[in-house]
Amino acid sequence: MRILVTGATGYIGGAVVDALKRAGHQVVGLARSDEARSKLTAKGVQAVQGDLKDPAGLAAAVKDVDAVLWTATSNDKDVDAPAVAAVLGALQGTNKTFLYTSGVWVHGHTQGVANEEAPLNSTPIVAWRPAVEQRALNTPGVRGIVIRPGVVYGNGTGIPAMLTGSVKDSGSVTYVGTGENHWAVVFVDDLADLYVRALEKAPAGTVLLATQGPGVKVKDAAQAASEGAGVAGKTTAWPLEEARKQFGPFADALALDQRFTSEKAEKLLGWAPKGPSLLEELRSGSYARR
Repeated sequence: MRILVTGATGYIGGAVVDALKRAGHQVVGLARSDEARSKLTAKGVQAVQGDLKDPAGLAAAVKDVDAVLWTATSNDKDVDAPAVAAVLGALQGTNKTFLYTSGVWVHGHTQGVANEEAPLNSTPIVAWRPAVEQRALNTPGVRGIVIRPGVVYGNGTGIPAMLTGSVKDSGSVTYVGTGENHWAVVFVDDLADLYVRALEKAPAGTVLLATQGPGVKVKDAAQAASEGAGVAGKTTAWPLEEARKQFGPFADALALDQRFTSEKAEKLLGWAPKGPSLLEELRSGSYARR
């Protein structure tokens, strides 16, 4: 298939582009800047000019593709929602595929291990996402799919890099809250594999959680990060009320207690995550001090 990927030079999008190419698909990447265009060209990916703040331009960009994989976000509902609406409007009635990247934070605290059917109780920073999900799933004549990844890790970047990065400022790994909460996590390459499987096999209207294992206690992640950063045992709890002063609602997202099962993706699509665990990555993998 010929597939347009938004956010093609981003953390998730870059991994998805590579996975799609390995699977034999023709990839077109949305590029907002000359730098992004150059990055895509260097990977042998056709670049098309586009910006989330230009919905009409986005709509025009999807005319000659078979599917759109949406991994871009501005984290601003006033930008993302109109952009998604414009693309879905252009795809309406074509029976083409639109795969939207949401995230597990739309579930809020899970009160145990949850699946896709659990009620949504979005933390404020992503309170706008469920409405965009519904638009993606219910636009007539569009094969809509939604993936809700956990906290993505790997390649030394993403949210877990905040743990190791905090050592520079304080000499210890700082985490938000008590550390007794769990992050639902997913290795970036395994997540990309799920996108390809969903694109190729998932029925219209499918919602999939993408997480590995039952969740990682944040205190354990901080401990592993401290070992990888060479300050073994040095961790510091940052009270949520204080973290909010700097991070705003992002702090509440980091303090969520979330555990999920991805049994649906495993059974429906044969997804079998193979990547190292978050603790391994923090302790001796891509986040560790070399």
